[in-house]
Amino acid sequence: MEQAYALDLSGEFEMPPRMHVNHEGNTLLYMPCFTGSIFGTKVLSLFPANADKGEPVIQGLVLLNDHETGAPLALLDGAKLTAVRTGAVGGVAVRHITPENAAAVGLIGAGVQGFHQVLFACSARNIKRVFLYDLNSEKLADLAEKLQVALPGTAVIISSSVENLLEASEIIITATPATAPVLPDDQELLRSRHYIGIGSYKPEMREFPAALYNLVDKVYIDTEHGLEESGDLITPLNKGWIKPGQIVKLGKVIGGKVPGGTGGTTLFKSVGMALFDIIVSELIYRNALKNKIGTLLD
Repeated sequence: MEQAYALDLSGEFEMPPRMHVNHEGNTLLYMPCFTGSIFGTKVLSLFPANADKGEPVIQGLVLLNDHETGAPLALLDGAKLTAVRTGAVGGVAVRHITPENAAAVGLIGAGVQGFHQVLFACSARNIKRVFLYDLNSEKLADLAEKLQVALPGTAVIISSSVENLLEASEIIITATPATAPVLPDDQELLRSRHYIGIGSYKPEMREFPAALYNLVDKVYIDTEHGLEESGDLITPLNKGWIKPGQIVKLGKVIGGKVPGGTGGTTLFKSVGMALFDIIVSELIYRNALKNKIGTLLD
């Protein structure tokens, strides 16, 4: 993922704006991207009501093509790819905008993405305690069990409230489909913590309250597309809670173009981009060839 950020800064790729189609509360994303070695397209469907049906909210495919001939090279599971690469996006942000000695992570949102966010946060920092909160108690219990198996040396604790989670955690990850803030609008509770926002990918979606923006000097983003897509960037800019000059691409911090910050209160907001998908898909594809993993389609 850090290599993808470096490529983003270099501009040595072509990525058309992703097609974002909303229909009856559901979303289709069509995301092509060309790099110097490969090109491909991710197609995803996001059906929020699937959560109540026991079906995955995110489903789709990634098609990789040969850069020279256009021939199809591979089909990948788009949902799993999205989960892994978005987890890595969060993990890179944890690595660059949180203190090295951070030991406690709080996760709000007990879905598939929440699981991967915690895994990658724990790979970036020596996390000893993970706190979980979700309105759905069944999902919480299932996630806690899965995380305890995946992270046997880490204490996994279900929090009774968002407030309790905030008090116990240094790093806060939000991975929800919320249309209203999931954190209290209270500066004292929010102060001196580090926030990774994953959930909001539409203008009407928001996870963060106004009070948080009053605490941060900068808002780190993965891509400028988020300024048009996420309510967690659109609303604070429109209302004047933050100014455009406070928005900084995380890639510039990783590349040493601008200084980062791990002190005080920090905030990273992700919406993702096709470049991330294609870079990670190519890595998976090359490793699959090397290790003879996968099904060959004639």
